[in-house]
Amino acid sequence: MHGGLSPELRFPKQILNIERPTDVPDTGLLCDLLWSDPKSADDYWEENERGVSFTFNEEVVEDFCKKNKIDLVCRGHMVVDNGYEFFANR
Repeated sequence: MHGGLSPELRFPKQILNIERPTDVPDTGLLCDLLWSDPKSADDYWEENERGVSFTFNEEVVEDFCKKNKIDLVCRGHMVVDNGYEFFANR
C-alpha cells in the first residue's frame, strides 16, 4: 500500500469496493490508504500532523495482521534512511 491503514479498514477485500477511477477524498478509507502514517504512540489513532488522515500505532498494525491472518503490511510512502525501515515488530 502507498500510505497506511485506516480506522475504516477491517478487511483487505474492502479495497476492491473502491470505485475507480475516482478523485481522492479529504477523508475516509481511500484517503487513509494513501496518506496515513505509522507513529510510535500510546493512542491507536491520532490526527496526522500533516493535516490529512491519521497516524496509527504498532498495536493497530499487529491487530490488523492478526485479525486478517497476514504477516506483513508493506508501505511505500516515506523516504527513510537506507531505503527501508521496520515498524511494529517488523
